[in-house]
Amino acid sequence: MARRRGCARVGPARPSPLAAQPRWYGPSLEVRRSPPDSAVAAGRRGGDSISKMTDVEENVPLKDPGDAESGPCKPETSGPTREDMSSPKDHPFRLIDTVNDVSKLSKESGMNHDFHMEEKVLPPSSLEGRVKETTHNAFWDHLEKQLLAIPPDFSCALELLREIKEILLSLLLPRQNRLRSEIEEALDMNLLKQEAEHGALNVPHLSKYILSTMTLLCAPVRDEAVQKLENVTDPVRLLRGIFQVLGLMKMDMVNYTIRSLQPQLQEHSVQCERAKFQELLNKQPSLLDHTTKWLTRAAADLSTPPPSCPDTPDSSSVVCPSPSEAANSLEPLSPKMVLSQGFLNLLLWDPEDEEFPETLLMDRAQLQELEAQLRQLTILASVLLVASSFSGSVLFGSPQFVDKLKRITKALMEELKSRPEEEAMLTVSEQVSQEIHQSLQNMGLAALSSDNTASLIGELQNITKKENCVHSVIGQRIHLFLKCCLVLGVQRSLLDLPGGLTLIEVELAELGQKFVSLTHHNQQVFGPFYMEILKTLIPPAQALETEVGSL
Repeated sequence: MARRRGCARVGPARPSPLAAQPRWYGPSLEVRRSPPDSAVAAGRRGGDSISKMTDVEENVPLKDPGDAESGPCKPETSGPTREDMSSPKDHPFRLIDTVNDVSKLSKESGMNHDFHMEEKVLPPSSLEGRVKETTHNAFWDHLEKQLLAIPPDFSCALELLREIKEILLSLLLPRQNRLRSEIEEALDMNLLKQEAEHGALNVPHLSKYILSTMTLLCAPVRDEAVQKLENVTDPVRLLRGIFQVLGLMKMDMVNYTIRSLQPQLQEHSVQCERAKFQELLNKQPSLLDHTTKWLTRAAADLSTPPPSCPDTPDSSSVVCPSPSEAANSLEPLSPKMVLSQGFLNLLLWDPEDEEFPETLLMDRAQLQELEAQLRQLTILASVLLVASSFSGSVLFGSPQFVDKLKRITKALMEELKSRPEEEAMLTVSEQVSQEIHQSLQNMGLAALSSDNTASLIGELQNITKKENCVHSVIGQRIHLFLKCCLVLGVQRSLLDLPGGLTLIEVELAELGQKFVSLTHHNQQVFGPFYMEILKTLIPPAQALETEVGSL
């Protein structure tokens, strides 16, 4: 089908699995973080970018006010009253409720460059999923009966056409006045209502026009879905398919708009969070007490050389080589170094320690996720390091074998969440040993002896214990890598990976990017507050180095 010139097209690289239904059966939406390698390459053919938030509200209706779930644009707020906030008691918990008033959409999209929205997919076996599917089927069955009746009843069909018209108009850019007029004329609801009253409403003809318009407006990734609908002859199936594809097109527009507004959203999030925190600080001068203790502890850590494990390899193999060694050397205290150490300490935070920095309470859940991910990577790298010492460089020189061993280990490590650690690690050690033994035989190499097999299983079983030397060394090296990421950046830090971490380079890059994004946003919001505290921690002789610009 031919395309019109100058018609806007939205083209994100990743489609969203949305199956839209009429408004009264609209899908639930949720915010998700994409992996680092999944860029939402939003763009339009012949279109221009949208730069005002009002365009989002007018042209991209995310959900109706009556929907059960309001989505991320309206965060849930169950915070206390203004009078409650004047009391200093339990202020960290009230801080979370109050700052939650800030738009989560702004913060998420500002911190995560791959941020996008997707449908909340319900498991087919769940009660909610079954109810939703049954309700949708009942609606479309009812529509089919109406159209097959003699004379046909077009009441539901008119409502669907009205909904389709609204969606098509919402996908237009402000400058597309000609196409807007065409849609208004072709889907004139007053005229269609008159045709329906006389039994002359031509649903198939209108569906073809709708498909041609969708072809003009959809992203290239949706072309195939629209083309498939052109071969559907059943009017009910065709209308249902149209709604499904229109739902995808709406999601494409939402993600494209968010992408184009990302700088403004990020700036809005920073200013809004900072202003809200300042408002609370004015009422509660003690609101930064825990933050002050956190930074004081970080400064003390930098002034004290870290203890070394007597059984670890020599220090030259632990410290990342130049230029990363700058991140680990005992340099004069600077705001950047103190904050970097403070952020690293959060990944080892005692869950029972209630003196969590007030400025990071909103990010505590995400920090706990990063801590869990760091623990898994420590175990994974330790398993691979021990396994390579028993199987030799030939076997671990095969990327296919390494990838397979990583997949097996990751899958078995999930059992650590539901089984006792000793039992789960016994399964991991036995499976890894078996995989190494089988791979050595397949490559025509000498299999592990019974003694080596027993030693391998024994070492892998103890790999999760903190006193384990391999676990300790790998943990130190991953923390050093993250410190290098904060000081030098992720990409530069990947060039100087400490030994034993090269096999998990992809996973480390993902972890490092998440950690850097979180800390960068936090410094943008709370940098002025941190500077006031750091001025009291850094000696006067180094005062010239403590400029706000360093944050």
